[in-house]
Amino acid sequence: MSFIKVYIHFVWSTKNRVPFLETREIRQMMWNYIRKNATEKGIHIDFINGYSDHCHCLISLGADQTIQKVMQLIKGESSFWMNKQKLILDRFEWQDEYFAVSVSESVLDRVRNYIKNQEQHHSKKTFDEEYNEFIIKYGFQKFVDE
Repeated sequence: MSFIKVYIHFVWSTKNRVPFLETREIRQMMWNYIRKNATEKGIHIDFINGYSDHCHCLISLGADQTIQKVMQLIKGESSFWMNKQKLILDRFEWQDEYFAVSVSESVLDRVRNYIKNQEQHHSKKTFDEEYNEFIIKYGFQKFVDE
């Protein structure tokens, strides 16, 4: 038997950062669906929350799970579900790109708290500002389409 604990903090946005998840009610429905669907797929979501145009998700990866596959399942199935529910007038889509960073067990509570307080956090800071902070903090390269 293998013993594995690998936590990943995922962040992804709606297509073109359109505020599809504008109301607290719609967001809660989306997070509940993502959690339920993930559980059915054997994906352990430790914490999930977000704001009108993005989602933060703390996931404990299983031995046979890859970052790419987890994101594909979560984003694909939740988009399909949202469109089927007809909760918004437009066609719902997630952006293709996402952030995925490993999280040490020593800071799990801090990351959970950060995810939990997204609404408060984004009353002071836009997702664009948060996005740019992630780029800098984690040393990602930002590619510009030419």
